This record gives sequence, structure tokens and C-alpha cells, in this order.
Amino acid sequence: MKAIIIREIKSFFGSPIGYLVIAIFLLLNGLFLWVFEGDFNILNSGFADLTPFFTIAPWILIFLIPAVTMRSFSDEKKQGTLELLLTKPISLWQIVNGKFLGAMLLIFIALIPTLIYVWVLFGLTMTDNFVDMGSTMGSYFGLLFLIAGYSAIGIFTSTLSENQIVAFILSVFLCFIFYFGFEGLASYVKSFETSIAAIGMQSHFKSMSRGVLDTKDILYFVSIAFLFLLLTVFKLKSHQS
Repeated sequence: MKAIIIREIKSFFGSPIGYLVIAIFLLLNGLFLWVFEGDFNILNSGFADLTPFFTIAPWILIFLIPAVTMRSFSDEKKQGTLELLLTKPISLWQIVNGKFLGAMLLIFIALIPTLIYVWVLFGLTMTDNFVDMGSTMGSYFGLLFLIAGYSAIGIFTSTLSENQIVAFILSVFLCFIFYFGFEGLASYVKSFETSIAAIGMQSHFKSMSRGVLDTKDILYFVSIAFLFLLLTVFKLKSHQS
């Protein structure tokens, strides 16, 4: 599996896609948080917290993560190397997890420079007590679990077509449904609002953003990631037969 992860990272940074993903993620967040006037501008909010960042980041990642994962298996199909990959002396789970962890590692690398925002907030406040580190760290953990969910969805959709654009669109659609779709649907079904919203990622991400890492929120994201990775394995098994 380690070889698969290294292979994925090398392929990301052996082409412009790895650098583009990191640059676009940092550029968009930087512009919305510090340059553009609006609700997401931290300097105009009057509060020393990163709530605007954790509000906009999931929406940016809805597009960036599918851009990373769309080639995972679709490119293997198109190049005719999937059969060769499946004949290697490693299990399907190891192949899928290698692709999954490789994609997650790239997004994690893109996330690391955003820690400078925390340092900037400390510099903008008169005292350290004005920065809520509990909710900030909880939000970062929530973002990591959200990235895991998005990545698993993207890996799965890449097995559905050898066309990367189709895989990208399917992944964006499913990520949107799981992040916002159930939350939006819940607003129309008041009698089951809480239950329906709990199916989506947004309510669990918001819960973790409060600084409390609830077991049910962690289990939710782990279950979503496992479900789509399991579907990926099933899809690859059907390709073998």
C-alpha cells in the first residue's frame, strides 16, 4: 500500500495538478478571507476567529477534491493500466486505501499553510484570550474528517467512468448532496428535520466546529468514508469478473 501512496503523490507533483490544487485552495481562501469585501472577510467581521474560513473551505473543497480524485481509477481505465494494477500481489483494499490516502495527503499538505491564519489572528488581538483555540482546533479536526469523506466519494466516482470529467461531475454532485443536500431537504420536512439533517455532513461538521469532538460525529465520517471505499472495492471486483 505504501508503494501506491508514493506513486499517487509522485503523480500529483509530477504534473501541474498537485501544485494547482494547493495554489488554488490557498489563493481562494486568502482572497475571500483577507482581500474581498463581504461576509467572509475576517478583518471586517470584528471577531478574532476563523469561522469564515471554516464556512467557505468545505465549499471550495467540494470542487478541489474531485479534481484530485477524478483521475484515480478513471485514468487507469483510460490508459489500460487498471488490469495490470489489479494483478499486483496486493489486495483490492490496499489499492483503494493507497489511492485514498494519497489524495488525502495532498489535501492535507494544502491545509497546513492555513495554520498561519491562526498566527495572524493572535497578532491582530490585544490578548491571546480573544482567540477561541478550542473551536479552531475542533474545526480543523472536522475539516480533516470532511476531507476524508469527500476523498472517499471521489475515489468511488472515479471507478464509474474512464472519462475524468464525468467522474469529476459525479463527485461534485455527491459531495454537494452529502454536505448541503440533506440539510436543505430537512428545512422542508419540519417533522423529521433533525433526523434528515443528521444524514448529511454539514450538521456533523458544525458540531465538531464547536470544539467538542463527539464520538457520533467521528463515527459518522468514518462510516461515510468506509461506505464509499467499500463500494469502490465492490466496483473493482465487478471489473475483475
